[in-house]
Amino acid sequence: MTVGARAGESEDARRFTAIYDACRQRVWAYAAGRAGRQAADEVVSETFAVAWRRRGDMPEPALPWLLGVARNVLRDRYREEARRASFAAASREWERAAAERDIAEGVAERLAVLRALARLSEGDREILILVAWQGLSPQDAARVVGCTAATLRVRLHRARKRLVRAIEEEPASAAAPARSRVGIVSEEMS
Repeated sequence: MTVGARAGESEDARRFTAIYDACRQRVWAYAAGRAGRQAADEVVSETFAVAWRRRGDMPEPALPWLLGVARNVLRDRYREEARRASFAAASREWERAAAERDIAEGVAERLAVLRALARLSEGDREILILVAWQGLSPQDAARVVGCTAATLRVRLHRARKRLVRAIEEEPASAAAPARSRVGIVSEEMS
């Protein structure tokens, strides 16, 4: 092996390490949001194993591409029903913990949004999570989902409308603060 080849390998390793350090937490948060905390560590490991093997294909910025890989890992690991069951279990656990503690309006607001989010389709949840919780632009979220930015904006608009309707179906005591928060989130995501 020549000295130049070792230097190239070293540069690959440095670039990969920098990408890993910069993106690991966001990939983990994405996986935890989709499949639960228990599966998130394994999804991150598999995602970065794929990223290492395909490091020459990794574009800049790497995060949307990595989230797309994580999405494929999740799709391969779980069927739709398994993801729904995990999300429902996490929501029930959060509701149980919130019922034990009286954190007042913030808890009621979060529960209303989580309940409404749980009633949405997997596709609507994914788009809202990518844009609101992961902070991706519509263009980057479109890359993750595999559609055009224009299509994603339409889907995002419709998902927001369905989320607002689902929150409005909540009992009045829980829905009022949540409705105001969804208005803020909708403005932030635009």
